[in-house]
Amino acid sequence: MSAPTPEAATPEQITQTLVQPYLDHALRMYESGYATSTDIDNAMRFGCGYPKGPLTVLAERGEFAPQESTGETAAAEPRHDVRTVGVVGTGTMASGIVQVFAQAGFDVVYVGRGDDKVAGVRAGIEKALDKAISRGRLDEAGKTEVLGRLTGATEREALADVDLVVEAIAEDLEIKLALFRDLDRICKPGAILATTTSSLPITECAKATSRPESVIGMHFFNPAVIMKLVEVVTTDLTGADVNETVLALCAKVGKVAVSCGDRSGFIVNALLFPYLNDAVKLLESGVATTTEIDAAIKEHAGFPMGPFELLDVVGNDVSLAIQKELYAEFGDAAFEPAETLVKVVADGHLGRKTGKGFHDYS
Repeated sequence: MSAPTPEAATPEQITQTLVQPYLDHALRMYESGYATSTDIDNAMRFGCGYPKGPLTVLAERGEFAPQESTGETAAAEPRHDVRTVGVVGTGTMASGIVQVFAQAGFDVVYVGRGDDKVAGVRAGIEKALDKAISRGRLDEAGKTEVLGRLTGATEREALADVDLVVEAIAEDLEIKLALFRDLDRICKPGAILATTTSSLPITECAKATSRPESVIGMHFFNPAVIMKLVEVVTTDLTGADVNETVLALCAKVGKVAVSCGDRSGFIVNALLFPYLNDAVKLLESGVATTTEIDAAIKEHAGFPMGPFELLDVVGNDVSLAIQKELYAEFGDAAFEPAETLVKVVADGHLGRKTGKGFHDYS
């Protein structure tokens, strides 16, 4: 497929230039056996808010026919009895996960590095519940029940009796490895150990324990309370019973789970960020401005945000880091980070969080 001519690009040309490689990449992902067509489509619909999954788009064009059944599949049944959930971390993602499980009826023990951090999680959840009450989605009795399921702690030993631990701490492999060694020591036999990492090798976390069969990825999307998707990531060492239990739990807490293996980007990031990187390269070609590209994608592809709007929301530094990981993992020359993305990060224009990225928010 040829790119638009340097002289000009219509909105239709812009959309075709950016969306077709994304569709082709999704097809290659399916054909490699990495994920089912249903999971690939659900990942992009519920993880990115796209109106249709990429393989559905190709099927409607007559360019794809799934080999697996597309009918309703029976929900996985939990093989482990999970009643109490532990969460390690007190940031936005961790707090959201605490709230998700507590609202679904699970007792939750969450661990932070200090009393102020622990209190902050409870205060944040209480504020969110008050907002739900003001909107008529919850009553005071429901709020009391949710808060009654929360137990905060500053010592990891409080996780000794939980059935599932979800860690949501810093994206630093050494820090996570130390945590998994600690959880292995503390948690009872049979407890499932899950990580929310979006980029680090889950297999390494599993090998840090004496129970690699019990380690799995649960990649929630931010904000966890609102976003429906969870990428359930298994390693070659993950037990089938653990996988089935986590898939069932996701359904029980109202999430859409998709299954994939332990490799960089999982489903969503592996499809999303090359498309965003391509948008930057299209900008570099001079055929359209950031505003024109954003407008074309929203109007003609139906995506909720243009690529530059999304880059600025995610953070251009985060986007660059993910793109580098994908380039290292797959070795595809097309995945090499765009020069302009590298430059805006070097210039400190990281997006909305700094007031300027590809767009100016000052």
